Amino acid sequence: MTWMNLPNRYLIVILTFVSTCVCYIERVGFSIAYTVAADAAGINQSSKGTILSTFYYGYACSQVPGGWAAQKIGGRKVLLLSFVLWSLTCFLVPLDPNRVTILVVARLLVGVAQGFIFPSIHTVLAQWVPPHERSRSVSLTTSGMYLGAAMGMLFLPSLVKLKGPESVFLAEAALGVLWSVLWFKCATDPPRSEHPKAAAAGFGESLLPTDASPRTKMENGGSTVKATKIPWKKILISRPVWAIVVNNFTFHYALYVLMNWLPTYFEQGLQLSLQEMGSSKMMPYLNMFFFSNIGGIVADYLITKRVMSVTKTRKFLNTVGFIVASISLLALPIFRTSGGAILCSSVALGFLALGRAGFAVNHMDIAPRYAGIVMGVSNTAGTLAGIIGVDMTGRLLEAAKIEYSGLSSPESWRAVFFIPGWLCTFSSFIFLVFSTGERIFD
Repeated sequence: MTWMNLPNRYLIVILTFVSTCVCYIERVGFSIAYTVAADAAGINQSSKGTILSTFYYGYACSQVPGGWAAQKIGGRKVLLLSFVLWSLTCFLVPLDPNRVTILVVARLLVGVAQGFIFPSIHTVLAQWVPPHERSRSVSLTTSGMYLGAAMGMLFLPSLVKLKGPESVFLAEAALGVLWSVLWFKCATDPPRSEHPKAAAAGFGESLLPTDASPRTKMENGGSTVKATKIPWKKILISRPVWAIVVNNFTFHYALYVLMNWLPTYFEQGLQLSLQEMGSSKMMPYLNMFFFSNIGGIVADYLITKRVMSVTKTRKFLNTVGFIVASISLLALPIFRTSGGAILCSSVALGFLALGRAGFAVNHMDIAPRYAGIVMGVSNTAGTLAGIIGVDMTGRLLEAAKIEYSGLSSPESWRAVFFIPGWLCTFSSFIFLVFSTGERIFD
């Protein structure tokens, strides 16, 4: 018992929530700081898209290795290491859009380091959190992403204006180091005694299955170690896993495109200043924070009160979230005022976050013992969405700039928002048909 007599598992969930918050402050912060620096240096939209997408190449490379490392070494240690690495990179590398090679290497390193974070978190939560608390625990943890993005959008433009783009890197590094210290002092692996039903529920082990577990009895009364191999083939050909993968791809395509290009849309598409927009620019991400937690609470209520089965709950929330998000994204370029753009982007991102109570928690439903591995596979697809979406958006805008003589017309942005809009409709159908809430990996 620690911190106001909180059970240890609650402390772990709170710390993982703060970790995702800090990570997304870093991601939004780089987008804001680099956009200002690049515009001042006369960098074109296509080149900006290339730099902004570089992070996701590194991020994609470390997703599955991150799940494997968390499985073998322990999510707690891997999570700490990843934070230390990306914080040091932010602290040591200057922000200069003209030094392209250094900037690309730095963003690759930050991407690789942060790629270990979510597989590690899912491994940690699968160890610590019992099944009836998983929806709200995962939703709270992942909602830190959106609160971090909202805080970044609110405070960092002013920091850039007062202290310059480089100050954002130093602030992010300081936050990363502070969290690392808290995690090092407070986080532990869960003792078996805290979870007497661990074997049946698939959680509570100090490490998830490795090549050194579990034990089987021998005829003479002794015991020997039975190697437990990760069922890679079964994971990769599983239709429920692919339902998660498709929805993870779509979720992150929409999220990363909006996260990286909303500042440009506000400033060049709508001719608005981020500094003058005040707190309204944080509303899309703040909405995600609230809807993510609402989704988790609703999901746990529907399951624990037996209103719906786990499978129906996941499908219901995923479908509602993605369909409403689809409609909002398709409507976004129609609105030409700050209020309309904020409303549409807020509804789109908010309901996408609601949908996470469907596909995102589903990792633990179908594979609690291999949650980090499945999350690594799934998040690799989400990262590829970042690479494709962010870079392609830059190319689409560069072409639209030539065709429409600028980026101020709605036609310049229609394809940018229509692509994730239709992907949401397609993904919701795939999840509705192929997903399950039943445990399929022992």
